[in-house]
Amino acid sequence: MIRTAGFAALVALVAAMTPAAAQDLKQGETLLTRDCGRCHAVGRTGSSPDKAAVAFRALGKRYPIESLEEALGEGLMSGHPDMPELKFDADEVGAIIAYLKSIQQP
Repeated sequence: MIRTAGFAALVALVAAMTPAAAQDLKQGETLLTRDCGRCHAVGRTGSSPDKAAVAFRALGKRYPIESLEEALGEGLMSGHPDMPELKFDADEVGAIIAYLKSIQQP
């Protein structure tokens, strides 16, 4: 029952979104899949290919999603040797933040 209600809410949200907002979500998903999907789960479901890498749908449990804006724009670095330095332009950061917000688990 909860899954049905959640799905219905998601459908209503998507239906109410402007084409630009829907495009931002798609762009954010595309960027994260391209640049981060090798290690991280970037969708609403699925496991991270690297078991030590956090699934992006759980980031909100660790950080306020908005707090990632500056790091994404100025250059995101990690102490993990396999993680590349990533830097995105302002439009990309907005799309990534919008996408991340859309997939967070409660």
